[in-house]
Amino acid sequence: DFIQKPPDLNRLLITLRNALDKSSLETERKVLQRKVSGSKVQEIIGNSDSISVIKETIEKVAPTDARVLITGQNGTGKELVARWIHQYSRRKEYPIVEVNCAAIPSELIESELFGHEKGSFTSAVKQRLGKFEQAHGGTLFLDEIGDMSLSAQAKVLRALQENKITRVGGEKDITVDVRVIAATNKDLRAEIAKGHFREDLYHRLAVIIIQVPSLNDRVDDIPELTKHFIQQVCDEYNIAVKKIESKALSLLQNFNWTGNIRELRNVVERLIILSGNTITSKDIEKFVYNSNHYTALGSLFEKFDNFNECSAYLKEEFEKYKATLV
Repeated sequence: DFIQKPPDLNRLLITLRNALDKSSLETERKVLQRKVSGSKVQEIIGNSDSISVIKETIEKVAPTDARVLITGQNGTGKELVARWIHQYSRRKEYPIVEVNCAAIPSELIESELFGHEKGSFTSAVKQRLGKFEQAHGGTLFLDEIGDMSLSAQAKVLRALQENKITRVGGEKDITVDVRVIAATNKDLRAEIAKGHFREDLYHRLAVIIIQVPSLNDRVDDIPELTKHFIQQVCDEYNIAVKKIESKALSLLQNFNWTGNIRELRNVVERLIILSGNTITSKDIEKFVYNSNHYTALGSLFEKFDNFNECSAYLKEEFEKYKATLV
């Protein structure tokens, strides 16, 4: 579709509504595809202490209906944790429905979550079920819930308290049986202090809190993750699985992963495409360190208040790096 200038608000809302409808159809298709294929959720890779704690927590929490709040930086794998909780719950035969609260305009979030009746607003040409109803019997995953509007938060709170929702433009209460898992990259306590997030909703959601560590805080898992992604990408490209040198893995462990696991996966794909049969340390220096030079430096410099602190840190890291080459 296209948007005229100056934009017409009603036309813009219709365009966004159509896009969300298409997204919902794609979600339903993927749910059906997973049921038909019997495909399992991707494994949580790693055996570091922090990941072991997460796996143990999932084993305890998944069989219950307790709500879970998953926190962590972008790209750390919060969605995967949510999928694992659903996979090992008594609701696994029903769908897990995902909503990215940050990607939906505030004008449409309530319709997206609770549905709407025909004619309830300009683009409501037919009745539509919201995500709560679509997830009935299963799990509703509210990703980036810290970006949800306060009005939508109030209605989500009511749904959690009463297990009932009302469609936009409707009057009838609809009972829903849904387990809610939420995730955020924000400090919700700080958002509460700013008046951006409801404290009562926070306490409803945060029965169990799972903190997903950044990749920089679990560097011991990088070799295993890298080999997993090499296998995955090579399978996708239908090529022989490439090898990787131990020195190359050490360089990846010393890299500053601002984009976390998502960035590592992208880097592995780049290396698969550009390297030979074996990924070498030279490949890492050429295709990883050089391409991320300024981003990595900027993230590094932000950690220090003065040059002396930065210099001491660099000296220590340089000595560690040289030790890996011996």
